[in-house]
Amino acid sequence: MRIDKFLWSTRYFKTRNIASTACKKGHVKINGQTVKPGREVYPMDDIIVRKNQIDYKFTVLDIPKSRVGAKLVDIYRKDTTPKEAFEHNELLQYSKDYYRKKGIGRPTKKDRREIDEFLDAPALGDTAERPEALNTPKDEEE
Repeated sequence: MRIDKFLWSTRYFKTRNIASTACKKGHVKINGQTVKPGREVYPMDDIIVRKNQIDYKFTVLDIPKSRVGAKLVDIYRKDTTPKEAFEHNELLQYSKDYYRKKGIGRPTKKDRREIDEFLDAPALGDTAERPEALNTPKDEEE
């Protein structure tokens, strides 16, 4: 079976096209060698797949006939990915917490107006400067 088809059938990639692209980019290695999408896979091959900044390592136990369910994947491969790879990924996520979350970006016009309004508004301790603004309702001013 081709490596791109094997990775797709064992659910490492959602589509076969994505698996082929990963092979072409050099993210897939069999027994330490970078391979093309058409390379054949045999039982007992050691495969390394780089996906989402994690190097997944596994050994082929058997070749599936077609795409298998998520519960049956472990019949066809033995996962040997070290736990340090996942811990490294968690550290990367913690380091990104200091930056803005995705989608927040620059303040909108409405946000800018609210910020300006907040900065221009008097503080509660400033009652000595403007007592009439805080003590009198609008109806009494007219």
